[in-house]
Amino acid sequence: SNFSFGLPNRHGLNAAFLSMSIGAGLTSAIMNPLHDQEMAAVKGADIVMGKDPNCGKWIKKFREPAAPGAEGAGAGRREGRRRRRSA
Repeated sequence: SNFSFGLPNRHGLNAAFLSMSIGAGLTSAIMNPLHDQEMAAVKGADIVMGKDPNCGKWIKKFREPAAPGAEGAGAGRREGRRRRRSA
């Protein structure tokens, strides 16, 4: 954007500006979807503005991949608790 032209770390500035603009009512922007900082700012603003119920899009984008050998849904500490309770 012209807002950050020529400044160092302009993607960080653009991300902050974008978040504030969304909070002020911005509904569309001409931007590069390949810039991760700006896209994270949009997803974060969607959460704060109530446009991402239960943070589903955020979780889908930023959830850490399952560890190798994990057994899928319910694996890990919760599954162990379930087994202990049912025993």
